[in-house]
Amino acid sequence: MAGAKGKQPRRRCQRPSEVESFYDSAVPEGDRVALAVAREVEGLDQEIAVLRVRLRRALDEHPENMTLMLKGVEMLAKALSARYRLSKEAKAELSESVRATLEEYGRIMSPEGESDVAGAED
Repeated sequence: MAGAKGKQPRRRCQRPSEVESFYDSAVPEGDRVALAVAREVEGLDQEIAVLRVRLRRALDEHPENMTLMLKGVEMLAKALSARYRLSKEAKAELSESVRATLEEYGRIMSPEGESDVAGAED
């Protein structure tokens, strides 16, 4: 049925084959199998796990790069917030807690931090 101004209502893609093919043309041929597998994944658990692994790798490979750490923590906090539907306050507390932990780790791992730690033990 036409709308008040004679416009046709929008057609919705409802068949799975239409929805699946919508993005297929934008995905390189080599990634189409991965796209098909990704369609079956529900939730954010796997993405959160990947973020944690990448954050750990960044800590190992670039312990001095706090900007990288904080960006990783921000991404992880956002994913966790979405996963567990945290309130803004809980999300901020989680982010602050992880940020403080990373800053402490950075102080301990930095050459200056090592001498501070060694001096504190004397």
